[in-house]
Amino acid sequence: MINKKKADPKASPKTHNPNNTSASAQRTRLLERLRLAPVDTFTARDEMNLMMPAARIKELRNAGHNIKTQRITKTDQHGRKHDGVALYYLSQSEA
Repeated sequence: MINKKKADPKASPKTHNPNNTSASAQRTRLLERLRLAPVDTFTARDEMNLMMPAARIKELRNAGHNIKTQRITKTDQHGRKHDGVALYYLSQSEA
């Protein structure tokens, strides 16, 4: 029997596709984005197609990623002000 290496699912283009709504693909997109810059709840939903960013953050934290949360005030696309919007970022030790 030939020992074939499986492709790394994190490297798969399927996980980078914002139309892929699997939790695994969402975690991959979110972690990659966090490695570039902080991301808030609105951005995660609107630009990254993550309907429940907090759940994906919790899963990433459970996997050992040191993700911090800061609460900010942000205005939504309809001009409504929201206090306490989560802004997620990787701690300096992981970034």
